[in-house]
Amino acid sequence: MGVALACIAPHGAEIIPQLAGDKLEAFSKTTRGMEKLASLMRKQKIKTIVIATPHNVRLRGNIGVITSEFAEGSLQTENGSVTIRFQCNRALAEEILRLAKESKLPTVGVNYGTDAGSSSCMPMDWGTLIPLWFFGSKATKPRIIVVTPSREIPMGNLVKFGRVITEAAKKSHEKVAFVASADQAHAHDSKGPYGFHSDASKFDKQVKTAVKENNLRALLSLEKRFVENAKPDSLWQIAILIGVLERVPMKGKLISYQAPTYFGMLCAAYIPT
Repeated sequence: MGVALACIAPHGAEIIPQLAGDKLEAFSKTTRGMEKLASLMRKQKIKTIVIATPHNVRLRGNIGVITSEFAEGSLQTENGSVTIRFQCNRALAEEILRLAKESKLPTVGVNYGTDAGSSSCMPMDWGTLIPLWFFGSKATKPRIIVVTPSREIPMGNLVKFGRVITEAAKKSHEKVAFVASADQAHAHDSKGPYGFHSDASKFDKQVKTAVKENNLRALLSLEKRFVENAKPDSLWQIAILIGVLERVPMKGKLISYQAPTYFGMLCAAYIPT
């Protein structure tokens, strides 16, 4: 028992067919990649998904661990809408929080609404909702834990937090998956909200290489200015994944990559060796 699967999963809304509209074909490569990751989740009989998202509560200088009983969210585009609700694994969330504090990591437990019961329900961000729309099949719907990395703390602390997740998962007596919800560089298109920079394609190439060579740690050495130019939202969640991989030997496989608009999307799976 413990961590039995890990992955890097994108969160562009258009990968959900109901939201894609006329972009359905343009995003189809990533949609198929996510379906493959979802199939692996089912094959591994995952009972709890720990998902790290860059778009939930932003606790400056702290890692957030959501301790609510439920998490729920909806996402709407001009083409349609989706709504999902998951039960959270509060016991495992509390254990992650306890071990993180024991390791002197800057962590905060986060709840919303009420302390317990059905109204203890954390609103979902798109970085959480979109991957879980694929991974939460009704037949084998897992429980979840949402964690939120901080960009203001040393990357080494996020790596340590990944180790904490694996230690807590070992005590859970069930199969756990870790998901790094992450889009890659956001500066691929001059018409996009972040403009164009040539470092965007270079950054995404380095991430693809790191996955193929099973060397994600190389990404921690990227120059700060290079990362700022590329504008990814992936590096911090990947740092947590690195910590997970340090405790659970897994081999990475690049499932898909594309950049149909201004941001890059990469699907990668990690299976224990």
